[in-house]
Amino acid sequence: MHPIRTSLSILALLALAACQKAEPAKQTEADQARAVRIVTVEARPITGALAASGDMIAREEAAVLPEVNGYRVARVLADVGDYVRAGQTLVQLDPTLISSQVAQAEAIAAQAEANALQAEDQANRVRDLDGQGVLSQEQIEQRRLQARAARAQARAQAANFSDLKTRSAKLAVTAPVSGLILERNVRPGDLSAGGANPWFRMARDGQVELAADLSEDDLARVRPGQSATVTLPSGANVQGQVRLISPQINPQTRLGRVRVLLPVRQDVRVGGFARAVFTDASSVVLTVPETAIRYDADGASLMVLGANNRVKRVLIQAGQRGSGLVQIVKGPPAGSRVVANAAALMLDGDLVKPVEGAAPGPAPKAAAAKQ
Repeated sequence: MHPIRTSLSILALLALAACQKAEPAKQTEADQARAVRIVTVEARPITGALAASGDMIAREEAAVLPEVNGYRVARVLADVGDYVRAGQTLVQLDPTLISSQVAQAEAIAAQAEANALQAEDQANRVRDLDGQGVLSQEQIEQRRLQARAARAQARAQAANFSDLKTRSAKLAVTAPVSGLILERNVRPGDLSAGGANPWFRMARDGQVELAADLSEDDLARVRPGQSATVTLPSGANVQGQVRLISPQINPQTRLGRVRVLLPVRQDVRVGGFARAVFTDASSVVLTVPETAIRYDADGASLMVLGANNRVKRVLIQAGQRGSGLVQIVKGPPAGSRVVANAAALMLDGDLVKPVEGAAPGPAPKAAAAKQ
């Protein structure tokens, strides 16, 4: 073969071999999908702090009013802020008017008793003279009637005397219970008269409570006997205890009341405003881990995994927090699978490789070198 023709054939073969060199294989979308950890929206117990504010009120109030009318106040023996005992005299009314009445009633009652005894003695003398002709039957019956009338009159006068003595004793207006005086509305010289305005308002035993309003969901997280840290207006903290949870919800506000009993202290005052924190409030609600929630200008959202392993952004309403969990008030239903790491930048429709359980770690260096 001619040398020139042979060289041309070799060059042609080399060119053909170069054209037939294999191109690198292209990666598919499934190969490029990112591996992400998946968690499930499900009901879990969530424990965390729950805060509520409200007014401090007396656990039980007692009102002090005079029981007799028409008497002047002679002395006021207690004032706001005093701690008084049950039965202690708070106000002394002027006894001048009733003293003479009591003495007169006592004398009349004694006279009536003497007349009754005399009449009964006269009746006893004719007890066995019926039908004997010594006295007429009419005279005998008259003595017996006079005895009964005299005894009834004696009882009436004794009752009047007892009533006046009771009224006289009521001139000392006393405390119905032991406790702290919160309000005073009486002065020397005032006239005792029936009315709705009490002379004193008392906090029984000096006990004060915090009355805080909570939503229905939050009410389910507290229980009687639960401890709470209460911050007073002064900034001081005291330990309180839940005494009562209201059995009803206000239909207008949809709130219920919790009453937290506070310790008896000088800086715990009725009418103040305080804040309580219940540190061990717990409930079972739909939750996801805190890391699964993404926050941006549109609000909170989750990346929900679809049946085709593509994610979709769903806006949610978050509720209470605790134990690393967040309540889902409004959002995907229970059983939905969501991306556990909200920091992963993903868009609607992205294809992912779901990994259940622990998040995938970095690839080994050897494997990376082989790629």
